[in-house]
Amino acid sequence: MMTPRLATLVLAVTAFAAPAFAAKGDVEAGKQKSVACQACHGADGNSIDPMYPKLAGQYADYLAHSLHGYRDGTRNNAIMAGFAATLSDQDIADLAAYYSALPSSIDDLSRHLKAK
Repeated sequence: MMTPRLATLVLAVTAFAAPAFAAKGDVEAGKQKSVACQACHGADGNSIDPMYPKLAGQYADYLAHSLHGYRDGTRNNAIMAGFAATLSDQDIADLAAYYSALPSSIDDLSRHLKAK
């Protein structure tokens, strides 16, 4: 029988090791798979319609987490759930790698800072 201390250790090691076993995304494959996404999120991932988020330049982990959420139902959006339902883990990793590699048009405060 496993002691509570050993069970906690096994759980912790598994949780921290899981990202190491996650699918590694391929930018070129993600580009090919992004065709359906472009209708709403723009050809370059910088949607001009505020109804649809800009994907370009977002963290790959965030994008993958979001797509997994749409696929498993923890994120609620009927349109995205429909698209995500067809994606494999590798598809998600590829799309996340692609969009995270694109330059973003998201405005931040950096343009307001004076050069030092």
